[in-house]
Amino acid sequence: MLRVTLNGTTHEFPEGLTLLEAMRSVGIEVPTLCHDPRLKPYGGCRLCSVEVEGQSRLVASCTTPLSDGMVAESHSKKAVRQRQTILRLLAEEHPGDSPIDERSEFHRYLIAEGLQPSGAAHAGAFKDTSHPYIRVDMDKCVYCYRCVRICEEVQGQFVWRAWHRGDQTRIRPDKGERLMDSSCVSCGACVDTCPSGALSDVAVELHGVPDRWVRTTCPYCGVGCELEIGVKDDHVVVGRPVQDSPVNKGHLCVKGRYAHAFVHAEDRVHSPMIRRGSHWETVSWEEAYRFTADRLRGLIEKHGADSVGVLGSARATNEENYLAQKFARVVAKTNNVDCCARVCHGPSAAALKVTLGTGAATNCFDDIEVAQGFLVSGANPPENHPIVGARIKQQVLKGAKLVVIDPRKTELARMADVHLQINPGSNVPTCHAIAYALIEEGLVDEGFIAQRTNDFEAFKAFLSDFTPERVAPMVGVSAQDIRKAARVYGGAKPAMIFHGLGMTEHVQGVDGVRCLVNLALLTGNLGKPGSGENPLRGQNNVQGSAHMGCEPSHLAGYTPIAAAADLFEEVWKAPVPRQKGLNWMEMVDAAAAGKLKALYCIGYDVYFSNPNAEATGSALQNLELLIVQDLFMNETAREFAHVFLPVASNFEKDGTFMNSERRVQRVRKAIEPVGNTRPDWQVTCELAAEMGFGEFFAYDSPNCIWQEVQKVWKPGAGISYKRIEEHGIQWPCPDENHPGTSILHTKTFPIGDRAAFSLIPYLPTEEVVTDEFPMVLNTGRTLVHFNAGTMTYRTPNRQLLPTDFLEISPQDAGALEVADGEEVRVTSRYGTTTLPARVTSIVKPGQLFATFHDTKVFTNRITSRHRDRHVGTPEYKVTAVRIEKIPHNSH
Repeated sequence: MLRVTLNGTTHEFPEGLTLLEAMRSVGIEVPTLCHDPRLKPYGGCRLCSVEVEGQSRLVASCTTPLSDGMVAESHSKKAVRQRQTILRLLAEEHPGDSPIDERSEFHRYLIAEGLQPSGAAHAGAFKDTSHPYIRVDMDKCVYCYRCVRICEEVQGQFVWRAWHRGDQTRIRPDKGERLMDSSCVSCGACVDTCPSGALSDVAVELHGVPDRWVRTTCPYCGVGCELEIGVKDDHVVVGRPVQDSPVNKGHLCVKGRYAHAFVHAEDRVHSPMIRRGSHWETVSWEEAYRFTADRLRGLIEKHGADSVGVLGSARATNEENYLAQKFARVVAKTNNVDCCARVCHGPSAAALKVTLGTGAATNCFDDIEVAQGFLVSGANPPENHPIVGARIKQQVLKGAKLVVIDPRKTELARMADVHLQINPGSNVPTCHAIAYALIEEGLVDEGFIAQRTNDFEAFKAFLSDFTPERVAPMVGVSAQDIRKAARVYGGAKPAMIFHGLGMTEHVQGVDGVRCLVNLALLTGNLGKPGSGENPLRGQNNVQGSAHMGCEPSHLAGYTPIAAAADLFEEVWKAPVPRQKGLNWMEMVDAAAAGKLKALYCIGYDVYFSNPNAEATGSALQNLELLIVQDLFMNETAREFAHVFLPVASNFEKDGTFMNSERRVQRVRKAIEPVGNTRPDWQVTCELAAEMGFGEFFAYDSPNCIWQEVQKVWKPGAGISYKRIEEHGIQWPCPDENHPGTSILHTKTFPIGDRAAFSLIPYLPTEEVVTDEFPMVLNTGRTLVHFNAGTMTYRTPNRQLLPTDFLEISPQDAGALEVADGEEVRVTSRYGTTTLPARVTSIVKPGQLFATFHDTKVFTNRITSRHRDRHVGTPEYKVTAVRIEKIPHNSH
């Protein structure tokens, strides 16, 4: 410890702090303009200068390291006089017509010193009102360079630049006449750090300064960023990052910071509705429950319990998903329960469960800063998991090695040491060829293999059919690049694997993830910091929804029914059905066959989200009762539902989410539920009571529900609301004294001391190109929109990207005479749609990529009917299609 005297009082501090950090930690407020704790110390503004004994000049406290015996004064006459001079000079440069704004750090300093801005307008200062979220007025800039630095050091985007030199220096974007024309990703970090009001939030201008901030968890992707939501007059205004969050480290993406206007959208459904013939009728909650319960009860009595299915929601809380599966098993008495994990990360859970014993990520996001190498396969983190993407980018910029396996030349692929731009559907042979090269070139961890794996010799023999030279032609990359990928991943110690839906949404989705586990086992990259095999979950609570038991063969805790049923029956005081349940895709088949009669669908637009929409629609049409519980009249409800139950958004209720790294975090109510909406948990309990099962659903709060979860889920027993009040905890956490588990499999695996290598044959998809359908379509998300577009298309994000797009290579566009931005018709064996073309070298000739967020485009009209052979996940990533120009006179 260091003994330091500050303003006459002696304190002890750990080594490694700056003088500014030490002063602030003991309550001494030193003004700064250029300092932000998220950034490297800069020392440019000199406002934080203090007097240090033995120094002839004032020192910038933000860049001065603490030393033992140091004596410092923050408010000596000399320090105060210099601060006043700096502020007076800045005030004389600041536009005189600039109103004093107490939100601005700079203006608060001026107020404290009794100063007023008195400067003239600056010629050439960049001003822009084109962006839907960010206002720019660089006339107010104090040249602290925080916007430039945070864009570089946190987001890694390099948008803001200092142009020219000396007194001609101007801060402007990297390109274009507007911020909208630049490479800006609208994360708002520059606004968040700006001390002078040169950059500001449009939402605050429109709705006013928030009068309170509520800490909660982001409702978008599975990263689980912590944010504070700003509220004024019970209206959600804007978000800001939680500075000390272990997940996002004081950063957010465009969706987390800004895309919340859906809460107050005009078409938000405020009251329950029942379909009467061809029209919807608004009814009371009591009538809606009575109608639903009578119909549901009658169908169960007539056709049996397994004629009913229940779907939980990746957008709902853990508590609400727990109740959804309990409703299925206790009220409907069926194991026909599932969630959207079926169509995205079901293969991740299954593969990791069978190979390692736990169907979840092995490591934590903090290991990104430990890793010396990354293998990112079938994932596009900067777009789909932006904060994780930014953290990976920063580590790569600092020298970490990177291998990207992806059919598209994504942002990370452009940064990679090697990019394997494989053909869609060829993940399995690609991973096998990398494994072969790792062994052949001696890049394996022999000690780890000997101590912690089985079947290595059999695996080694199996790989003889997957040499890089033999695999290269079938996957579309060179043998040299496959070997280089092996050297980069195998040579970096430690190295993390991240994968996404580009691995799972295939007929060999489970198999592909098992092949990635093989690579981690070969290199010993398991059970240690900076390593592991980590799925990046798509939605905010897709990890939690399945883990809470919205899965036909597992109860809460992702425990097989046979192993856990006795405990659940003891806690529930009700029997648990033992018969095999249907997963969601099997429910579709059963509905098409007339066997599934009723579906209770919570927070999931299944018609719009399922592949081969015509087949899904035909199945839903067969249902005698479809209950949709959601915020909006989504496509499923609009076309097929019989009753609609309107619910509260995530900002209108309490609970928890579970993110991609197994972290359980709090969700907090910021505003009252809009209109006559109710939280999902309350609706499910009240419907259960109407069905005659109220005694099993007698909860008075989400915390009450969670306390029951703790009783049935032993690895989560130590995660109480009280313990996660500040930050979430990663399970396993078996008791109140346990700190949580950031890294799994450190010494053994839940399946035993050793994990076996998987010998996976390559079984190509049946979806093949033909003369009629000569191109391969791949689909996925984009940065500014989210899944079915239910939320983001009801926000100004729509201005950032008005509709979906189809990426096509310049060669294919030229051959088809398709211009950039031109509408094209895309047809598959399953349907047709139209959308604008984006001509780009991101995709290879013969391959296409489309987003799927816009209901008007409805990309899933054309996606494939094929499914993963183990868990039924649809193959969204490979569909044979043809493209046609649309004649102008056809509009």
